[in-house]
Amino acid sequence: MNYAKALEMSALCFPDRTAVIEDGKEFSYRQLNEEANRIASSLVTMSVQPGDHVAICAPNSYQWIAFYFGILKVGAVAVTLSSALGRDDLNLLLGDARPKVLFTTKEKLSDLDEGTAKAYLRSIVSEEAEFSFGGLLEKGTASFRAVDRVRTETGAILYTGGTTGTPKGVMLSHENMISSAHNISHFERTYKEDRAMCVLPLNHVFGQIHIMGSMIYAGGSLVVQPGFELDRVLDAVERHQATKFYGVPTIYIRLLKTEGIEKRLASLRYYFVSASSMPAELVRAWKSLTGYDVNEAYGMTETAAMVTYNHYFRHVVGSVGTPVNIVEVQVRDMEGNVVPDGSEGEICMKGPNMMKGYLNNPEETKALFWEGGWLRSGDVGVFDNEGYLFVVDRIKDMVITGGENVYPREIEEVLYKWPGVEECAIIGLPDAEYGERVTACVVLKEKEKELDEKGLKAFLKTSLASYKVPKEYILLDELPKAPTGKPLKRELRKQCQKMVKDRK
Repeated sequence: MNYAKALEMSALCFPDRTAVIEDGKEFSYRQLNEEANRIASSLVTMSVQPGDHVAICAPNSYQWIAFYFGILKVGAVAVTLSSALGRDDLNLLLGDARPKVLFTTKEKLSDLDEGTAKAYLRSIVSEEAEFSFGGLLEKGTASFRAVDRVRTETGAILYTGGTTGTPKGVMLSHENMISSAHNISHFERTYKEDRAMCVLPLNHVFGQIHIMGSMIYAGGSLVVQPGFELDRVLDAVERHQATKFYGVPTIYIRLLKTEGIEKRLASLRYYFVSASSMPAELVRAWKSLTGYDVNEAYGMTETAAMVTYNHYFRHVVGSVGTPVNIVEVQVRDMEGNVVPDGSEGEICMKGPNMMKGYLNNPEETKALFWEGGWLRSGDVGVFDNEGYLFVVDRIKDMVITGGENVYPREIEEVLYKWPGVEECAIIGLPDAEYGERVTACVVLKEKEKELDEKGLKAFLKTSLASYKVPKEYILLDELPKAPTGKPLKRELRKQCQKMVKDRK
């Protein structure tokens, strides 16, 4: 088994179909497969062997995709790092993964710690390094075939975003990735005629497995963008007649504000939101504007993306759907006992897409699993009587105020109904009387100059218990977010604590 064989099969079945579109240039499956072969054979001449780590630290591009599959074809492990990493974080993660080869941009070369890199890096592939992408293509052979691997062997290492602490290297096996790519393409009804916009980073599990992996598995086309630039993305959707769009809530908020957006997105038949749940109010607004649902699923880096899916044919607003093929989901209490439907507890999962473990971190790996291989998500959820899962919130984000447990997402859903709120996040700040006070961090819509706190509090009290109504409101120009678009609540707490301290 080798995850790269999905590319080989699509190249065999659809050699002349477009695999990747970048800046208007189209690359066929035959070309992508042959160039991945050339990369793979060149890596062999650089002494890369099955099981060796090879890192990628670069923005989204056709070259990123070809190099990634070249690594996998050799049987090596693709270590995918964010191109947004600063010097210290980059060297920290490289030191953890210790790759033999690094593919990066010339801008990143100056960030490498020379002393540390020399301890494990044998070669760097970059425009101004000893080896270049073009050079590897020239000396490689197009006839290379993917090396067979045991299904449980590691195929890729993806680092968690570090939203709750130091990033951890998630080891995904070939079985993990193939099972997820299959489930995603099946449940999303992906066809070879589909063209998917890929604006989210490929180093992240969503871009890498959910978008890229499922499209290549299905023989569809990827319209690759380095990031989200509104005009550039809308132009690409229209020019290439994209059929699928994947974004984070912030992107959909921006699109909803764009005049005539429904006409510019006329070719799209499918929308999906990742990183964090889309507020129900925004889902309804999008359906009203475009006639389409914004689909959601549940998953994490440790599960190689999809665990549940909010069905293509029976979409339930606010839910993340039901378990996908060969994946089991349970809701358990803190002692590990399964709770009945309708009761809240921690979401736990088991299936062929559960990670092998964290790189160099057996203690954290052991702590993540219940007996029997059930992975603990750290999220609070509840099943309804039809088997649909609803995510209540992150356990670590829960606010305890006056002895009461408060889940931020419930309050955020109501806040989004207030006309002047564009984005919001609920956090707990230290409080001498309550332990933590519920605090609303709010980004106002452009036309709003100030927040009517009195009116907002009265509005919230019509839907929430009094102890859940925020005691403090902090206005921000924007919420701190990870490159994936997920709000960084740990950073938000630090920022707001400093603001409150400075006010005093």
